[in-house]
Amino acid sequence: MRHVPSAVSSPRLLASAIGVAVTAAASQGALAAEQSTDAVISLDATSVNATQDATTYKSDTASSKKYTAPLRETPKSVTVIPQQVIRDTGATTLVDALRTTPGITFGAGEGGNPAGDRPIIRGFNAESDVFVDGMRDVASQSREIFNVESVEVSKGPGSAFTGAGSTGGSLNLVTKTAKLGDAYNGGFTWGSDQTKRTTLDLNKQLTDSSAFRLNLMKHEANVAGRDDVDVSRWGVAPSFAFGLGTDTRVTVGYYHLKTDDMPDYGIPLNRSATRSKYNVDGPAHVDRDNFYGLNGRDYRKTSNDSGTLRIEHDLNDNLTLSNSLRMSRSTLDYIVTNPDDSKGNVANGTVYRSTKNRNSTSKGWVNQTDLSAKFNTGFIEHSLVTGLEFTYSDTHNRGYVITSAAGTGTTCNPALLASGDCTSLYDPSPDDSWSGTITDSPAYTDTDTKTSAAYVFDTLTFNEQWSLNLGLRYDDYQTKSSGYSTGGRGSVAGDFSRENNAHLWNYQVGVVYKPLPNGSVYAAWSTSSNPSGESSGNGGLELAANNSNLDPERNRNYEIGTKWDFFDENLSLTAALFRTDKTNARVTDPDNATYQVLDGEQRVQGLELTYAGNLTSKWKVYGGYTYMESEIVKTTTAANQGNHMPSTPRNNFTFWSTYDIVPQLTLGAGATFVDARFGDEANSVEVPSYWRYDAMATYRLTKNVDLQLNLQNLTDKRYFDQVFSTHYAHVAAGRTALMSANFHF
Repeated sequence: MRHVPSAVSSPRLLASAIGVAVTAAASQGALAAEQSTDAVISLDATSVNATQDATTYKSDTASSKKYTAPLRETPKSVTVIPQQVIRDTGATTLVDALRTTPGITFGAGEGGNPAGDRPIIRGFNAESDVFVDGMRDVASQSREIFNVESVEVSKGPGSAFTGAGSTGGSLNLVTKTAKLGDAYNGGFTWGSDQTKRTTLDLNKQLTDSSAFRLNLMKHEANVAGRDDVDVSRWGVAPSFAFGLGTDTRVTVGYYHLKTDDMPDYGIPLNRSATRSKYNVDGPAHVDRDNFYGLNGRDYRKTSNDSGTLRIEHDLNDNLTLSNSLRMSRSTLDYIVTNPDDSKGNVANGTVYRSTKNRNSTSKGWVNQTDLSAKFNTGFIEHSLVTGLEFTYSDTHNRGYVITSAAGTGTTCNPALLASGDCTSLYDPSPDDSWSGTITDSPAYTDTDTKTSAAYVFDTLTFNEQWSLNLGLRYDDYQTKSSGYSTGGRGSVAGDFSRENNAHLWNYQVGVVYKPLPNGSVYAAWSTSSNPSGESSGNGGLELAANNSNLDPERNRNYEIGTKWDFFDENLSLTAALFRTDKTNARVTDPDNATYQVLDGEQRVQGLELTYAGNLTSKWKVYGGYTYMESEIVKTTTAANQGNHMPSTPRNNFTFWSTYDIVPQLTLGAGATFVDARFGDEANSVEVPSYWRYDAMATYRLTKNVDLQLNLQNLTDKRYFDQVFSTHYAHVAAGRTALMSANFHF
């Protein structure tokens, strides 16, 4: 059993952090009147919807009404990745954007959503905890950000805010919507590896109170350092808004994204210690560009469509009623090569091309009704939100039967090499002729999930120094899975039907003390629940025979922290100590290995520091550091007890900064460090730590036209950003150069 002393075990660490912050704040008070920048924002305790400079790296508020206080006075770790950071770093996907904030890694899988977004926040899977404008978005996909205004990262258990899930945290994508004023923005990007990208963002005011906005995107590229891997996608997102600036506001939006990619599972793991040539229990030592898929067989196609209707009405100055409705449909169709080494082929210089596949359609809707109120009870000021949420999702999955012409074996031999089912470890040929067959599978699964929820949040302000943040949510969660199975992996051939119903109560409690107007110190407690089947038929958290009768997993979080704004409130600094406990984790039943029991415990505890904003009017910084000590506290597999949790690096550091050299020229640079991570609970598979460096330069030709150069992975570092427990490690893109011509009118 391995135990490492935790940073959380010493209360003096937080005391020191708070002391430094208070001392620094006091010294800054004398300078506040003298120093200023071009982006000055002043908020009182209830001003949570103020307009903010679009070019700043610092965010004072979150978009969700459930955050009933400014972020500085919210007793929870919340990081906002603003539009300017997304633009400056050259991010084009959600994964790109999330690399700028610490405490998030990315998981890998076999089926379900293997090549899509699998964020892991503070050590826990957040694949099903992605939201768009505050509404859950469970569809399996790789998310684009051409229509994203900002990304909000909430860390720590948060089922009081989100419902089921959110053990390590959640992600909320805030979309671009129509607004008053005319703005015409767009860009053309050319880059290495045949990258071509076009974006258009047009906003037109139609009347004094209505507007139209249109976002378009087309993207095509190969992947640097990976042979035969390419991506192709396009999207459109129009929105109309009526009643802007009046008591009744209506927004209607539509989103469409279509992709056609060559999926990539990276490099096989070496699972044999018989040859020193290999990195035992890690990725095989082969060229980084080795691609083990098949051009004539593999593909990944997705489509995503959603429509949103949002209505807000101000009943008076202190009371607002709103309703949001979103309907969505998504498809995911793929056949992908999994470079399998379960039979020890890698030790013999070959790789078996195992296949994973899926052909699914997901449909659903979400409706949220909120009432926001500001009032006093005696000397106590209240900022309250209460609401109801109803959701429904249906996922139908019928995959494929993929049959080799050389038989069913997986140990490479001359016949499997000739049929294209095996290839060389050192010199794979993606253009091999594959002579097998692909037919529709007789097996299928239909998953229906319904939730009904009620919640209330309130920030009680007692005076200028003290406030109390409360949140409570109840969810009636029902999920049902039915279909036909052909057997295998512990399932019985034939028709099946299973369901799970759960009643989830979750809360959030936080106490905030403001020793000075520009800072706060807080202590918070929160909970979350993970019912069986929370992925609603998408991803790896599906309802199965081995978990359908289980109660939800329960999680609790303790956090103490401090948040300060410096330099005339243009730079935000935060520090937090946290501990998250999963008290009844699903583990293998020791009496029947085909089932699970709630007899495990997991823990992640650590320290998080973040910074965002302006040091001067010309110098911006953004990033942070997270230390995480993870432990499998209890499990029915004795050898794993005390091990580290998968995909949870001990240290994670991010840094991004830009400086305006002259009014026409801005230079920027960034660095990311991710510590070594294990791929499995046995800690038998590991990928090494890495540093990645990025750079950018922007030159403004005129006030309306600029050129931007981004160099990503500047040193062409070979590193792995995902690792799976038994088969492969995903190779991150190599050095990528992007030149963009952007216009703004």
